[in-house]
Amino acid sequence: MEIQENISLKPFNTFGIEVQARFFTRAKSIDELKAAIGFAKDKNLPLLFLGGGSNVLFTENYNGLVVLVQMKGITTQPAGENEVLVTAQAGENWHKFVQWCLSQNFGGLENLSLIPGNVGTCPMQNIGAYGVEIKDRFHHCKALNIETLEVEEFSLSDCKFGYRESFFKREGKGKYVILEVSFLLTTTNHELKTGYGAIQEDLQRLGISKPTIQEVSKAVVRIRETKLPNPKETGNAGSFFKNPVISKEKFEALKNLYPEIPSYPNGDFIKLPAGWLIEKVGWKGKQVGNVAVHSRQALVIINRTGEATGKEIFNFSAQIIASIKEKFGIELEREVNII
Repeated sequence: MEIQENISLKPFNTFGIEVQARFFTRAKSIDELKAAIGFAKDKNLPLLFLGGGSNVLFTENYNGLVVLVQMKGITTQPAGENEVLVTAQAGENWHKFVQWCLSQNFGGLENLSLIPGNVGTCPMQNIGAYGVEIKDRFHHCKALNIETLEVEEFSLSDCKFGYRESFFKREGKGKYVILEVSFLLTTTNHELKTGYGAIQEDLQRLGISKPTIQEVSKAVVRIRETKLPNPKETGNAGSFFKNPVISKEKFEALKNLYPEIPSYPNGDFIKLPAGWLIEKVGWKGKQVGNVAVHSRQALVIINRTGEATGKEIFNFSAQIIASIKEKFGIELEREVNII
């Protein structure tokens, strides 16, 4: 394990924020992870684990040890007549992992194509898109207990998944680093979900009436590429805000004021698209200094000039939150982790 000092984190966060880590290392094995944790404990340093850096906003230099988790590998195990258990190491790129599954004709993750980040971070916020969430195909994961250095296994129920929530973002926050994630995927008779968003419309436009899982994935990729900026070209972290979930009573009151407001049932509550709210108050495409809301997707805040600081982006997001609160009485919650 090599420990470096005063390393720029700009290449390791998709916002492209120029901050430095006091100490930095790469972990390609559990032993290297344990060594990094030991180093941080010996020096009484705060510890930050990074995957793809796609869900983090650095607002200042990190005065501790940043560990880039780079463990790689994918394994499979038969799990019944129509299912397979696929395990990916934490350092695998998420989209490449999804594409690998599709190349094996393993179904269940196709709607989650082109989501940025690595496999190890996907359970933390129960990533989801186009009607599918990680919890729908999650079987278990293994994580290293930072305090005891023991490897623990977490089942679906252990993870306590919610909307962009999990055990690892609440009571387990800062206590574990995820090592690998296992998914239960289909090998035949795939259950397709094409009714969410514009997937069905895209497939119909191409004359595809009976799509394969690979064609669904390609549709998702096409849609995402038209709506979302490429972080390699324009710094961003994907969706910056969670879609708010409100009571049915509050929704009815809002619907009386805004009959056109879109909504999605969410158990006993109603989920509203944050992008619609942001657009409604005039922020879509708006730029302040180096920061802007993307012109095609109001959920995405971008480092427009490439020169924005994390504090600029944070303050920009605070203005949006205040606008939504004033107009709708709803407080948006940031999906991105603020460091």
